[in-house]
Amino acid sequence: METFLTTSDKVQHIIKSFNLTKTLFVSSIIIGDAHTGKKSLARYLFPNAYLVSGSQQEEVEKALQEYEELIITDFEKLSNQTNFDFSNKRIIATANYMGNSSMVDDMFAFIYTMPALNERPNDVKYLKNIFIKEACSTLMIDENSVNAEHIPLNLSSNTKSLKKSIFTYMIKSSMTHDDIQEVIHTYIYKQLEGNDGYREHLELFEKPLIEAGLKKFGSQLQLAHVLGINRNTLRKKIHEHNIH
Repeated sequence: METFLTTSDKVQHIIKSFNLTKTLFVSSIIIGDAHTGKKSLARYLFPNAYLVSGSQQEEVEKALQEYEELIITDFEKLSNQTNFDFSNKRIIATANYMGNSSMVDDMFAFIYTMPALNERPNDVKYLKNIFIKEACSTLMIDENSVNAEHIPLNLSSNTKSLKKSIFTYMIKSSMTHDDIQEVIHTYIYKQLEGNDGYREHLELFEKPLIEAGLKKFGSQLQLAHVLGINRNTLRKKIHEHNIH
């Protein structure tokens, strides 16, 4: 059975509303940005309902003939939406957007708006922990070695970008010296050309070295000493690489 845990008041309101109308043969739609959990919520609330994507027009038409309870994801991708007959059926649709509001009002008895993840901080924290566990399992990393507070989170595409930002951070953090060399080797092999390749690709090493050093030591003077170069040379390289 699909699980869906949330502390968001808006999402909990959607769940309560669905539970109150579960015995009614009425149609409902959940509208919201992509990757906000609309499909997971529908599956959680109606685990036995047949599920089909609106991107498969013929499959939807066939399912409407065969099932009384149906989840239609990506509803906005269906053509001729007003021609569908939802009479005596329980339809739960999800859509990333719906341009024709009057059509939506005519077709669905209940219309819900799924909030984006940036409006659900506690849900982000919950999902973050799930994705960290998944990343540790996939990448074979000791979960106790992970400092979750240092992971930069990207919520621009909701769960998609959140999961990607966590996996990307975990991969970077677990890379060895040899791994990094191999990545640079692969990149340079694809990109190396022209007449000044050495100077152009030296930035791959110099820029992160200086940026990390400035962040770690907080002093150009101390970093110059650690790197074994004079301060003027360091300042020149900071300017060359446009480091702020």
